[in-house]
Amino acid sequence: MATLEAKIKLDLKEALIAKKEIEVSSLRMLISAIGNRITEKRTKIWKTEPDMSTKGLEEKSQLNDDEIIEVVSSEIKKRREAILGFEKGGREEQAKKEKQEMEILQRYLPEQLSEEDIVKIVREVIEKTGAKGFKDMGKVMSELMPKVKGKADAGLVSKTVKGLLSD
Repeated sequence: MATLEAKIKLDLKEALIAKKEIEVSSLRMLISAIGNRITEKRTKIWKTEPDMSTKGLEEKSQLNDDEIIEVVSSEIKKRREAILGFEKGGREEQAKKEKQEMEILQRYLPEQLSEEDIVKIVREVIEKTGAKGFKDMGKVMSELMPKVKGKADAGLVSKTVKGLLSD
């Protein structure tokens, strides 16, 4: 089991003991999402290597911390979208609940980069790739995303790249 997954499960246990309802439901949802990703990974492996033993399949389908961070990021993105929807619909109570869940999930991400750090990294990548305009955005993003994955919101990174490439 990945160390981040173990921490999430330990935190769930502590939240259950402390009777923190919102934390318990958020962590259960996260553990479920991790389980779904493991199942997806196991299915892909099984399709390409159908003769693999059950034990080998089990071991190969476990997620590492980077993959778990991807799951956490995906769940946070879902919360962000839900918050916008609930706020547009005037459902402040639901939006508040989603914000609380998002704050709980953010504990499992690496420390986030500041906007200044993102701008600095984007400039470095633009310089390294020799990008001149929007036509080079794909090249910049493919070089950039592995460097900021899990450490910055992809939407903010994309917006920053667009802004700097249009200057």
